[in-house]
Amino acid sequence: MNLGALEITFCGHSAFAFKTPSGKHVIVDPWLEQNPACPPRLKKPAKVDTLLITHGHGDHISDAVSLAKRHDATCIAIFETVLWLGKKGVSKLIGMNKGGTVEHDDMKVTMVHAEHSCGIQDGDQVIYGGEACGYVIEFENGIKIYHAGDTCVHSDMKIIGELYEPDIALLPIGDLYTMDPVQGAYAIRLLGTDVVVPMHYGTFPVLTGTPAKLRELTKDIAGLQIIDLKPGETLTGNLDRLALV
Repeated sequence: MNLGALEITFCGHSAFAFKTPSGKHVIVDPWLEQNPACPPRLKKPAKVDTLLITHGHGDHISDAVSLAKRHDATCIAIFETVLWLGKKGVSKLIGMNKGGTVEHDDMKVTMVHAEHSCGIQDGDQVIYGGEACGYVIEFENGIKIYHAGDTCVHSDMKIIGELYEPDIALLPIGDLYTMDPVQGAYAIRLLGTDVVVPMHYGTFPVLTGTPAKLRELTKDIAGLQIIDLKPGETLTGNLDRLALV
């Protein structure tokens, strides 16, 4: 599979930056400045057009308000999280819910199910942020990427695989707060996706899952590529080739 002009950069933890074929800049789960896994050159992006947020925990949303204001970017999130972002002064907002699809900047963004909590730390309070979610993003060149967000394995992954047929799945494997490699391997079988990029592991010592373990547990799946993308690396061109940006 060829990604064409689409570029996928891993910013560390669960944060990914996409440069779309039409030149738009999209970040999913913007935790950059305080993210110990994020390379320094990626902590302050020069351009952001759209932010997608899977849930309200700090390691996924911390830089959303500052980036949205600095770049006049649009935030896409579940309805309750959008209400909170609006109260923080973010002006361009698209609130949606699971099962919904929005078309924005030549992308189709579908919000799908995830199993996780979603409290937003706001000073000394924890604000209800709706439910956690994942996204299937279809870019203008037809490439579809599933960002699972923070989740355990769940049976909807089979539905996501059958309905949307994502070309690439970005899956958490760190354990403790999300799936471990055992659940990740089961998720891959449910999804039927041939290309998987592990995420949400190794940022802190407690996130013990590894791509090597995931690869070991799925070695019987013909044609599967598990791409161990390192923070700062960019996937572009053919999926069997990594380019550093």
